[in-house]
Amino acid sequence: MRSGDFLAPTLLVAMPQLQDPNFARSVVLLCEHGPDGAMGFVVNRPTDVLASAAVSLDPPVRSESRLTLWTGGPVETHRGFVLVGGEGLEGTEEIGAGLHLTASADVLRQLLEADPDDVERFRCRVLLGYAGWGPGQLDSELAASAWLSAPADPDLVFAHDPETMWDAAIRTLGVDPMTLAPGPGIQ
Repeated sequence: MRSGDFLAPTLLVAMPQLQDPNFARSVVLLCEHGPDGAMGFVVNRPTDVLASAAVSLDPPVRSESRLTLWTGGPVETHRGFVLVGGEGLEGTEEIGAGLHLTASADVLRQLLEADPDDVERFRCRVLLGYAGWGPGQLDSELAASAWLSAPADPDLVFAHDPETMWDAAIRTLGVDPMTLAPGPGIQ
C-alpha cells in the first residue's frame, strides 16, 4: 500500500477460504493500520462467561450488569479492552464515528456495576485479547483475498446478532455471501 493509504477504522470480514479457527467467519473492527502493522478486535465472538467473573478488580465489583465477555482475538488473551458505542464515555478514545475504545479499569468498573438497562444504552463489549498483524502482514492477506473491507458501522457491531453479523457485513457490500467462492483469487 502507498504511504497514507491505511484502512482503519473499518470492518474486516473474513472470506470463506480463511480457515484459521481464530478468524473463520469473523468480523474484525480494524482500529489501527499503518507501516508498523495493524490491530483490531473480533466483534462477533461472545463467550458464555460473564465479564464480571473473568476480571479481578480491587475492590471487587459491587453489582452485576450481566455484561458478556467477548473474544477479541488471539493476541494477549489475558488483556482486556472495552469497546463502547455512541458518544462513548469519559476515559475512552474515539476510533471511528460512534466507536470508542479503552483499557481503563475505571470504565470497566463503571460498566460492570451499571444497571443492565444503562449497559444496553451504552452499547458496549468487554473484549479479551485482540487481533494483530506485523508490518505488511495484513496487506498481504488483503492481496490474497482473505478479507473484505466494509464500513465501520456501529449498528452492525452492536445491533446484529453475532451469529448473523458475518453474513450481514458482507451484505452491506451488496454481495450475497453464498456467491463468494471458497478459494483464492479476486472475488
